[in-house]
Amino acid sequence: QVQLVESGGGLIQPGGSLRLSCAASGTIFSIDAMRWWRQAPGQQRELVAGITPKAYSPYLSDSAKGRFTISIDNGKNTVYLQMNNLKPEDTSVYYCQADVKTTYNEEHFQQYWGQGTQVTVSS
Repeated sequence: QVQLVESGGGLIQPGGSLRLSCAASGTIFSIDAMRWWRQAPGQQRELVAGITPKAYSPYLSDSAKGRFTISIDNGKNTVYLQMNNLKPEDTSVYYCQADVKTTYNEEHFQQYWGQGTQVTVSS
């Protein structure tokens, strides 16, 4: 099995910065992509950022562009989300998600999710 463990959330004032980390562990043959999603109370889960192991053309949502950066450390199977100039509307639970094959002959990548980390932006 595969486990994703997020860290780095917390309470931060508007304009501040946080760095989220997500480490994948377990039986991992290959990772196709890693993503950060977020979900605020009463809202649908939305994709914030995504990256492939080769880090070609990382994806950032419109709300993240110019403020957030996604990066990956392939050796550690870890994805990071650097969030700068945080705003109250960024308050959400942030979830890490990865597309993983656990064996070489697995036909499709399977989606795995972390437990989420709370980010609260408030003065």
